[in-house]
Amino acid sequence: MAEPEREPKLECPLPLREYPQVLLAHGGGGRLMHKLIDGFLEAFRSSKLEERHDGAVLPLPDGTRLAFTTDSYVVSPLVFPGGDIGKLAVYGTVNDLAMCGARPLYLSVGLILEEGLPMETLWQIVASMREAAGRAGVEIVTGDTKVVDKGKGDGLFVNTAGIGLVPPGVSIGPRRVGPGDAVLLSGDIGRHGIAILAVREGLEFETRIESDCAPLHGLVRKLLDAGVEVHCLRDLTRGGLASALVEIAQSARVQIELDEGAIPVRPDVRAACEVLGLDPLYVANEGRFVAVVAARDAERALRLLREDPLGENAQLIGHVRAAEDLQGLVTLRTEIGATRVVDLLSGEQLPRIC
Repeated sequence: MAEPEREPKLECPLPLREYPQVLLAHGGGGRLMHKLIDGFLEAFRSSKLEERHDGAVLPLPDGTRLAFTTDSYVVSPLVFPGGDIGKLAVYGTVNDLAMCGARPLYLSVGLILEEGLPMETLWQIVASMREAAGRAGVEIVTGDTKVVDKGKGDGLFVNTAGIGLVPPGVSIGPRRVGPGDAVLLSGDIGRHGIAILAVREGLEFETRIESDCAPLHGLVRKLLDAGVEVHCLRDLTRGGLASALVEIAQSARVQIELDEGAIPVRPDVRAACEVLGLDPLYVANEGRFVAVVAARDAERALRLLREDPLGENAQLIGHVRAAEDLQGLVTLRTEIGATRVVDLLSGEQLPRIC
């Protein structure tokens, strides 16, 4: 009788002598985190995970397709200009479903509370979650609460999962991206990360910079309802615009060429980045996304986005190219006419921003 095949030994994707511990500096968006995620994909082995999308699209026996996603939120501080961890958790989950082309329906919420968290703070965040769910048109239908010892939870962590319905005929993902496609950006970048950093470090700027935290499914629905041929969507959270586009380029095995002058950055955000030595391309956002669409639909898609206050600053920022020697690369044509490669960071610019 033949012996059953043994699972191959699972190897850590990072050299243990060099990285014996998980490093805070290498949170989401950096090269080391991507290597770690590659290890998770190998460990769990699922065709759905291999899509490398913001959620999984799951077919049911009757032909219905559901989008399913999960996320955890550990932002510090818990309350920041333009939002709080509760609002961030609801909108972030809704946005991940929207990036799959789904209509968000239901959320779960898990709360990990640190002993000593002021009840006033907790209830402020709960009320914010209820308000955000109402605005997004989703129901919070199940959840869990745990309390950890003082000093073990940093106030409050939130875990969410979301379920949405994918309309018939909608197929969105990195592997649909191809040469000639247009890359659209829904608005200005960098506000969320700078808003968090300003509060955390006690920085004051001439203007108040607020997070762009917002639900994006309405904008996505506009594009899909109008028949725009949307190939891929990605919200610009950890790692910002740069990391999102590098991930798409690598998954689709294409080159993405960007025009720096077309990428909108508010003057106050740009000035703050210059002072702090940050690149706005890598700063996190919570209310912005990129849409890779068929070139023939680019102008129509821009008009649709600009009709909504959340997309009024939408821009065409680049195109997808077929270049055998540049597969998986994102290049940026700078305002002075030079070209540079946009790569993943070796670490994370702003840890704990979502």
